[in-house]
Amino acid sequence: MSKHNIAVIGGDGIGTEVVEAGVKVLEALTSTQPDLDFAFQRFDWGSDYYRRTGRMMAEDGLDQIKDFDAIYFGSVGDPDLPDDITLWGLRLAICQGFDQFANVRPTKLLPGLTGPLRPELGRQIDWVIVRENSEGEYAGVGGRAHRGLPIEVGMDVAVFTRAGIERIARFACDLAASRPRKLLTVVTKSNAQRHGMVLWDEVVRSVIRDYPSLTVDWMLVDAMTQRMVNKPGSIDTVLATNLHADILSDLAAALGGSLGIGSTANIDPTRNRPSMFEPIHGSAFDIMGKGIANPLGCFWTACLMLDHLGEAAASARLMNAIEVVTSRGEHLSPDLGGQANTDEVTQAVIAALRGDNA
Repeated sequence: MSKHNIAVIGGDGIGTEVVEAGVKVLEALTSTQPDLDFAFQRFDWGSDYYRRTGRMMAEDGLDQIKDFDAIYFGSVGDPDLPDDITLWGLRLAICQGFDQFANVRPTKLLPGLTGPLRPELGRQIDWVIVRENSEGEYAGVGGRAHRGLPIEVGMDVAVFTRAGIERIARFACDLAASRPRKLLTVVTKSNAQRHGMVLWDEVVRSVIRDYPSLTVDWMLVDAMTQRMVNKPGSIDTVLATNLHADILSDLAAALGGSLGIGSTANIDPTRNRPSMFEPIHGSAFDIMGKGIANPLGCFWTACLMLDHLGEAAASARLMNAIEVVTSRGEHLSPDLGGQANTDEVTQAVIAALRGDNA
C-alpha cells in the first residue's frame, strides 16, 4: 500500500473549485488501484486568509507543510488586492522557500480538442517547457525610490547565477534525454540582454557538452513564439528563463486549446522538500462560483504529481481517463466549446477511470 500525504491549498478564485474536483478524482483513482491511497490535509491560505490575518499564509506555514509528500495548489490572486502581495505572499513564498527551482509544463493537443492552429499543425504539439523557477526576472531584487515625485524610479533586477543556470540546464537535459526525440531547444535573448543572458548561454553550453545524445538548437524568445505557431512539430523539450518560459507556456496552453488545460509541476529535484503542483490558469475571478471552471488542467496536474510520487501506472490511468473524456467531446467546459459544468466534467473523468462507458 502506497499512502501519500498531500497538503491541499485551494487558494483564490476558481482554485478551490478545481482542486476539490481534483481531490475527488484522486479519491476515485484509489478505488481502481487498491495499492494506492492518499491522506489530504487542507490549508485555508489565500486572499481571504490575508483579509483576516494580514498574511497570505500562516507565519510558520512552511514548517506546517514541509513534511508532506506533495502540495496540491489551486491559484492565487484577488482583484481587490495588489498582485505582488498575493503572489509573493503565498505561491512564490512556497516555491522559493522550498527551492522548487524546476518548473515543468507539458503541452499537447488532447484527443478531440480543437486549438487555434490548423489541425495538421495542432496535432504536432507535444512539448515540455522547463522553466527556471527561482531566479532570473522574478528573483525579487530591485526597488523604488523617490515615490510620488517626478524623478520616481522603479527597478527589477534579473538575477542569474552560475549555480542556478547549471542546475536547471542539467534538469532540462536529463528530461530531454528521457524523451524519445532527445531534442532540446534553448531559449535566450542574449542579443539584447548582454550580461545575464550571455552568462545563461555560456553555462548552458557547458552543461550540454555532457549530453552528446541530445540534439540542441537555440532560439531568441521572440522568434520562439512564431516557431511554436508555425512549426510546432520542430519542438520537443524547451529550456527557458523564469519570465520567458512563463510567457511561452501560456502561449503553449492556448495553442493546446485553452489555458484551462495547462498543468504545472514546481519541483525540488533533491526531494529534500515537497514539490508543488498547480494548474496554470490563475484565479479567474470572473467565473468564480459559477461552477463552470475547467478542472482538466488540475487533473493533468495531478498526473504530474503522481509521476513525481512514483505512481506511474496511476498517472497513466488518470491521463487516459482525461483523454477518453476529451475524445468523446460530450463533457467539455465552456472554454473548450462545450456546455458541461465543473462537476459534470469531474464525474465524466471518474466514470472513465472506472471503465463506465454508459
